[in-house]
Amino acid sequence: MSLDTQTREIIEDVLQNNRVVLFMKGHRHQPQCGFSARTVAALDMLLPDYLHINVLDHPEIREGIKAYGNWPTIPQLYVDGQLIGGSDIVLEMMESGELAEALGVERSDTVAPRIEIAPQAADMMRNAVRQREGMAVHLRIDAGWQHTLNLAPATGSEQRVTAGDIEICMDTWTAGRADGLKIAVGESLQGTRFLFENPQAPPAINQMSPRDLRAKLAAGTKIELIDVRGPDERAIASIAGAAAWDEATDRRLGSLPRDTMIVFHCHKGGRSQQAAEYMRRKGFRNLHNLAGGIDAWSTDVDQAVPRY
Repeated sequence: MSLDTQTREIIEDVLQNNRVVLFMKGHRHQPQCGFSARTVAALDMLLPDYLHINVLDHPEIREGIKAYGNWPTIPQLYVDGQLIGGSDIVLEMMESGELAEALGVERSDTVAPRIEIAPQAADMMRNAVRQREGMAVHLRIDAGWQHTLNLAPATGSEQRVTAGDIEICMDTWTAGRADGLKIAVGESLQGTRFLFENPQAPPAINQMSPRDLRAKLAAGTKIELIDVRGPDERAIASIAGAAAWDEATDRRLGSLPRDTMIVFHCHKGGRSQQAAEYMRRKGFRNLHNLAGGIDAWSTDVDQAVPRY
């Protein structure tokens, strides 16, 4: 299996500029094979974000990465430029704790968490277990603080927690994130669903009005004001003191204390909300989105800033 110079350079550039890279089939939120799905599930328990490359979209990468690492199958996980291995190795390392060590993630506390289940939610769990003989309730909380409940057979290796008369199975990472969790149910357009209130999870994104931002800036409040728009838009209009969100800014923000006040803004508030959610998954707890974006800043605070 050969590897042409251009493909090698592309792979090396990706590995040099990204600490954790997963070459997989499909996308992180929609894997296209079971091996990729299981590898993603393991990584998601430990990392809120990492680079994933869908080799189905890049045939030259799909074949090139096999030659680059002398590894014949996909997925392939690289950390700090070094090949960790495929799905089986990643899962074995996850179970042994070696994957967390390789990624620099501290092991979660294994003390049994306290979980409170509302009566209606408990009824739903009891009925589900009755209807599916041999199944148990499993809770999963990943590194991005996504909470899921599902039914699956108990393997015997899980940590088990009893809330009332409901037994819940979970891995040690979930157990370390679940203390104080409250589970209830609510209605949505999709029907009845479980609701999770977790005091350990980073708070929701705050919506900051342009006037509130102006007041904080005038008072000298320490704020990281981040403009997520592209250079063309920033050339049209900008807020004084806002930093462009580029790779250097992303790295700088990642090194700041998790309680740093960060305010994101874009044109009207949509892209900046997504950027704030990205930082929330990394554990930041004092995040704000400028409601209405720079357009609202222009109409409500500073009409000298052009609208577009």
